[in-house]
Amino acid sequence: MALRKAPTPSLHPVHAREHARDFPGLSQQLTSADPVQRRHAARDLARMPQASPVLGQALAKETDASVREALFTSLGTLADDSAVQALIPLLRTEDAALRNGAIETLSGMPQAVGPSIQRLLQDADPDVRLFTVNLLGDLRHAEVNAWLCQVLRQEPEINVVAAAIEVLAETGSADERAALLGARDRFSDDPFIGFATQVALERIEAP
Repeated sequence: MALRKAPTPSLHPVHAREHARDFPGLSQQLTSADPVQRRHAARDLARMPQASPVLGQALAKETDASVREALFTSLGTLADDSAVQALIPLLRTEDAALRNGAIETLSGMPQAVGPSIQRLLQDADPDVRLFTVNLLGDLRHAEVNAWLCQVLRQEPEINVVAAAIEVLAETGSADERAALLGARDRFSDDPFIGFATQVALERIEAP
């Protein structure tokens, strides 16, 4: 019996590049109508230190989830001040997926985002301040608890204070006890703040 040749497995289609793989070419490729081309460009730009502003501009307009992921990944790889400044405006977007992606990416670049935290905690928009507290919950930075205590002492919006208390319940220590008690006193007429403070104190004082 003659042997039959095994069928050749199907290969992924090859997508020809539309532009040169230098910075101008990849920047132009980010505007392609083809999301595959945009995704390739987003990934390749992670190797180019001047790319953060271009990646941020693309994110603000991008609707394809896979391209957005590539853009966030590249900004997280660059992790420089330009990447931080490209991501911070997304804290104001109404697009929750885009906003959450920005928060997640910023939380992975603690040294780069650290110098911007004070400004964000004093932003005129309470939502930006709230999202900044959410960011602090995942940020591995030595000043996280100090920033959260600042929120407890100075923040006028109760929702932002409540969020800071909830984060301190996970990250805090006995060093934050005074700030927690001060927040409870400032909002003594709010039962949730009293409850959240008690939970936080019990957690940080647990043996």
